[in-house]
Amino acid sequence: MYRQTGTKLNGYACKDAANITAADFFFQGLAKPGAPSIPTAASVQKIPGLNTLGVSMTRVDFAPGGLNPPHTHPRATEISFLLEGELDVGFVTTSNVLISKSMKKGEVFVFPRGLVHFQKNNGDKPAAALGAFNSQLPGTQSIAATLFAATPEVPDNVLTKAFQIGTKEVDKIKSRFAPKKTD
Repeated sequence: MYRQTGTKLNGYACKDAANITAADFFFQGLAKPGAPSIPTAASVQKIPGLNTLGVSMTRVDFAPGGLNPPHTHPRATEISFLLEGELDVGFVTTSNVLISKSMKKGEVFVFPRGLVHFQKNNGDKPAAALGAFNSQLPGTQSIAATLFAATPEVPDNVLTKAFQIGTKEVDKIKSRFAPKKTD
């Protein structure tokens, strides 16, 4: 990570070793709960010192009934540690087999790289989880948003055939992902 000024590695700027500070390796964004079901990432985008180290973290806080919807991390395996509450978690293998578990505080579950997975709080109390990744920037691709909110749009005839639903149903789902209009 620390080379000549102006050098980039993995798409991120490297700093001259003489100019690094503790701030390049520090992030306090995981210390407090975030918005429900919205991951707070501690990646190379927030911690420059992670560049080339191949690790990152995230925190997700869940309201009762909260969901981290089906998604994938194309560049990393995730290991999730439950800080508080209870979560139902799972992933789908490439053979379309669901591997799932109900987690309690202090337990760990692993989501293999690239596999679709989810986390849901079916409890009546808030829950919080920390995720660790073997990538400085694991990437996240939400399945529903990828298919129903892409720009340009995935053609309706692809979605109707893939999901065996009609155009009206596709339009209804797409409308739920449309940007909110502000006046």
